[in-house]
Amino acid sequence: MPSAETSQAALLDEERRLVLKHDRLFLVATMRGDIHGKPRGGLGLFQDDTRLLNVYELRVAGGPPSVLSYEAPRAYCAQVDLAVNDVPFGGDAWDPKYAVHIRRELILADRLYERLTLTNYLARPVDYWIELALGSDFADIFEVRGWQRGRRGTLLFPEPRGDSLHLAYQGLDGKVIQTAIWFRRPPSLLTGHTARWEMTLARDTPWEVEWEVRGDPVTERPTAEPRFGATKAALEDGYRAWRLAGSNWKTDAPRFDVVLRRAIDDLAALYGEVDGAPVITAGIPWYSTVFGRDSIIASLQTLPFNSRIARETLRYLARRQGAKTDRFTEEEPGKILHETRRGELARTGEIPHVPYFGSVDATPLWLILLHETWRWTGDTRLVTELLPNAERALAWIDGVGDPDQDGFVEYEGSAVLRNQGWKDSGDAVAFPDGRRAEGPIALVEVQGYVYDAKVRMAALYRALGRETRAAQLEAEAATLRQAVVDQFWSEELRSFVLALDGSKCPIPTVTSNAGHLLWSRVPTKEQAAALGRRLLEADLFSGWGVRTLSTSHPVYNPMSYHNGSVWPHDNAILVLGLALNDQVEQALPIVRGLHDVAVRSDFQRLPELFCGLRRQRGVRPIQYPVSCSPQAWASGAVFMMLQAVLGLYPDAPAGILHVRNPSLPDFLNELTVSGLRVGDSFVTLEFRRYRERTLVNLLDVTGDPLQMRIELP
Repeated sequence: MPSAETSQAALLDEERRLVLKHDRLFLVATMRGDIHGKPRGGLGLFQDDTRLLNVYELRVAGGPPSVLSYEAPRAYCAQVDLAVNDVPFGGDAWDPKYAVHIRRELILADRLYERLTLTNYLARPVDYWIELALGSDFADIFEVRGWQRGRRGTLLFPEPRGDSLHLAYQGLDGKVIQTAIWFRRPPSLLTGHTARWEMTLARDTPWEVEWEVRGDPVTERPTAEPRFGATKAALEDGYRAWRLAGSNWKTDAPRFDVVLRRAIDDLAALYGEVDGAPVITAGIPWYSTVFGRDSIIASLQTLPFNSRIARETLRYLARRQGAKTDRFTEEEPGKILHETRRGELARTGEIPHVPYFGSVDATPLWLILLHETWRWTGDTRLVTELLPNAERALAWIDGVGDPDQDGFVEYEGSAVLRNQGWKDSGDAVAFPDGRRAEGPIALVEVQGYVYDAKVRMAALYRALGRETRAAQLEAEAATLRQAVVDQFWSEELRSFVLALDGSKCPIPTVTSNAGHLLWSRVPTKEQAAALGRRLLEADLFSGWGVRTLSTSHPVYNPMSYHNGSVWPHDNAILVLGLALNDQVEQALPIVRGLHDVAVRSDFQRLPELFCGLRRQRGVRPIQYPVSCSPQAWASGAVFMMLQAVLGLYPDAPAGILHVRNPSLPDFLNELTVSGLRVGDSFVTLEFRRYRERTLVNLLDVTGDPLQMRIELP
């Protein structure tokens, strides 16, 4: 029977995660590098919403080994160091010494590669063995999350073939999915479930074995030469090229520089080919696919880093814009998709994600992204190319998106998603006492997005010489803004209400949603000032960030998904909104809080969300149990916050970069950004903080000439 200490160590091992991602593949393993075969919990090697491996466990003589360290220096690679003590080999049980060192090195490319190195530090040779347990349930990602199916396809018998093991599954749609494990050093014994090597380990002489795990196609036999080192070098070259293609950010805070580098690498890892086109995907493990809202917001966040993400997101979503009315998928003409899936459940029609369109905000956000990309790039050809899609999106907003024609975009909800804003969990739109709102629901932040989209589209039409259309959109935007101010603002709450329900009754719940209106520039000057102060009050600001919901409401739960947790992307939008309303000083505590979260988190990355418990001295932020990490709009949040505090507002069509009231947070004294692209100009700027003031120097401009205008409030 295991001891309490052993059980606790196993529990820790089970809960902590090693996550790797590259292109279509991602791996979620324990900190040992293992996958234990449990049907739930999210462990596995996945590709295209299908689990290729659900058993991948290293067993060794004298084990289980102790974990010495584990790290993932890049999103695509990890190193785990293990050790076995000398007791099983005649050592002193009262004074055990680590004797056999085991190094696991894993990388993801177009497949999973692992290199295992054993080194014996006993004073003599030792007979040894290792075993790799293998298996796959080929579960759809929805099954892994808990989806109950009436029946499944057929697991085919595993086929050991000397130097490889082949696993296969035939789905209910008839498609056969395969996983092949190829061994560069043939095992001593290979069965349908295990590969075993027996060897004699000489003292201080490394013994190596490599293998690779591949999804479809698996017919090509790999070369006999070791490929681990060459593959890793090629991946590093690719990631280096990704970093060099974007702007470079350097500060005087080394720990924050690590956060920035991690965010840039994670964005590369989450970038991949989906249905034949490159696009940023959402996050690991549950959302390794395209989400309209997530991809758009990540694109908006990362325009200061690299506009490629935004361009390809715009085009990907435009090509898949709604063209017909379909009640099952909630597709409507002009609507931007919510989520697309490629697993068996989607292929058999058991879920509507082919793609699914149940999102009320992706359509106006797509329009905002189109304009903001133009502001950064000056690419009028891109605007002209996508203008027909923009017109269809505007038609959806004014038509199907506003079914009762009251001027507000609303949603009714469905069996798939009851709520269809960014807080889309079933209990996310509720009255303060927890009563769930009935639709159709007009969310406060969505009205802000629509206002902003119309203002921005008016600017694009004016730039294209279509004055009449521009004036029409400006008038519609002004009418909507006044309606939001009149019907959503609450003097009692000193905030905007969460939404209007189906009876046009205000839902007086204090949430972070209201702060998005600062980004959209909807509030009056007085409302913006009051709202800015309100966001930093103790019931909303946890010390780590702004909560999604006030602690003063009975429905508050700091460990819920949307009713009291803290989301970095949400906070980044609040920071930019505060800066746009000349309240950058109020935004600095939020930036400081999220910085502290990032440097204290595993692998120095911001998670999708974390618990909204009050910050306590000496205590790390409390992690949400199934938070995605990495997550694209969490990685991108860093760049949106930097844009806000540095006051970077481009006008590429006019050849101008506005730098408005820069204000470095207290953990930074210096920041240099080089290669910042505005149109076809590349700028290097240096920011330095002197007490309460931040000064900016223009160090270099290459490419086209560019004006820089420094503006103070």
